[in-house]
Amino acid sequence: MGKKYQRISLDVEAEKYEPGKGMEDGFDLWTHVLTHGWVSTEKLIKIENENGQLVCPFIKNRRGMIFIREGDYIIYEASGERHCCGGDKFEKRYREVKD
Repeated sequence: MGKKYQRISLDVEAEKYEPGKGMEDGFDLWTHVLTHGWVSTEKLIKIENENGQLVCPFIKNRRGMIFIREGDYIIYEASGERHCCGGDKFEKRYREVKD
């Protein structure tokens, strides 16, 4: 078995994802996500466009497209990198920093 490591403390900015606030980098068609089977579709956010098509919001980072799920927080690192973190994990990994 390998060595044990502890996550280093890192201050980040974060906010719970809200549709319509421009927090995502783009959208992909729900049918495209289903067809390619890249990710589990459980709890993926689906938004209906004006033309009736369902789309899924995503952010881009060095790992590729990250689809946003219900309850996700968007994590903003000082380096400019962004990540998604599920609400269930967010509460265990982060605590609010008081000024």
